[in-house]
Amino acid sequence: MATLKELRLRIRSVRSTQKITSAMKMVAASRLRRAQEQAEAARPYSTRMERMLASLAANLKGQANAPKLLAGTGRDQTHLLVVAGSDRGLAGGFNATILREARRSIRELQAAGKNVKLFTIGRKSRDSLRRDQAKLIIESRTEVGRPRLTFESAQAIAERLLALFDAGEFDACTIIYNRFRSAISQIVTRQQLIPFAAPQAAPAAGAAPGAIYEFEPEEAEILGELLPRNLAVQVFTALLENAASEQGARMTAMDNATRNAGDMIDRLNTTYNRSRQAAITKELIEIISGAEAL
Repeated sequence: MATLKELRLRIRSVRSTQKITSAMKMVAASRLRRAQEQAEAARPYSTRMERMLASLAANLKGQANAPKLLAGTGRDQTHLLVVAGSDRGLAGGFNATILREARRSIRELQAAGKNVKLFTIGRKSRDSLRRDQAKLIIESRTEVGRPRLTFESAQAIAERLLALFDAGEFDACTIIYNRFRSAISQIVTRQQLIPFAAPQAAPAAGAAPGAIYEFEPEEAEILGELLPRNLAVQVFTALLENAASEQGARMTAMDNATRNAGDMIDRLNTTYNRSRQAAITKELIEIISGAEAL
């Protein structure tokens, strides 16, 4: 059984931990609001751009002059998985859900006879996948969102993906990230980046069914300019969603840790008081027994 001194030190240690987790919760809550606003502001632009590209791509599907980012390489053998995690831990199950989906995707692709390569974003995804999938990692990026996440950071990643695609390193590219729903709920998401996959969406309100549009310049030229930009936009949107999800998961995890520390302090205080009472009672009995012996 622990001594009174050991219990006092334990209570003091848990209280110090509780102060840290409470402070981290407050910091995550302050960062969450801005990250959530950025993620929600980026969604309409990203969605509308995908719809516009889908409309343009529908006229070029299967044609010889279709851009490579739309038509692909003509093969489906090598897949690149972009695993977007975080650089810091203490975020509950944020990284675990992404890594679980990444490993499941690797198993599925390999079972189908495909070659798999990994492009990791964030220190946590890199370090975790190095343990069992080190041979598949071809590149890693860390500190992407520090000091703050910018479009230039996402554009640099998109340009690197384009360079790898042009070099024939892969046939299809998919990003795995957490889509923000709320502070306590994130949705692990797989989104194909290359070749461009048109979203399954209903026609826009007011659009004439079966309407034929004329584009100037030609669709192929427009897509040649917009598809690389769309790749950067989709990467940026995924990173914004990830940033909001990370802060939400961290705030929730630190709130739970603070509550658990409070419960542990209450239990330790109860144990301490009982032990102290038992020690005092024992001393009184010894004093009374000694007095009676005289």
